[in-house]
Amino acid sequence: MTNIFQHDIKVLFQHCDPAGIVFYPRYFEMVNQTVEEWHEVGLGHSFADMHLERGHGVPTVSIGAEFSAPSRMGDVLTWRLWMTKMGRTSAHLFVEAHCGEERRMTATPVLVSVDMSTGRPVPWPDGMRFRMEHFLRAK
Repeated sequence: MTNIFQHDIKVLFQHCDPAGIVFYPRYFEMVNQTVEEWHEVGLGHSFADMHLERGHGVPTVSIGAEFSAPSRMGDVLTWRLWMTKMGRTSAHLFVEAHCGEERRMTATPVLVSVDMSTGRPVPWPDGMRFRMEHFLRAK
């Protein structure tokens, strides 16, 4: 069964430009927050544990984005994440933000599993790979 990870982020003053809409780099911070929440809540592997205890990292090596409509201070964005492709050391994600029924933004980050001491790609740990596979689906 395929799962979609979902959580909400309220648009705050800190996210907005002087016009009161989300300044586009802040969307990338929210994408990263969604990826981090997915790891902790959806996969059971917090970034703190992975990075500080296990020496395992998941940097974003590429990302594409499309901005469909502006988001304003006070909006609650529902973020959804799933994987579209999984390799031995990489994971292609699809992340989207909606406010109600309106899509506001989509992103396509690619993560790579790395050994933090060398910075080199390593295979996904078995337990993590197993949990990640539950989020694999077509776009």
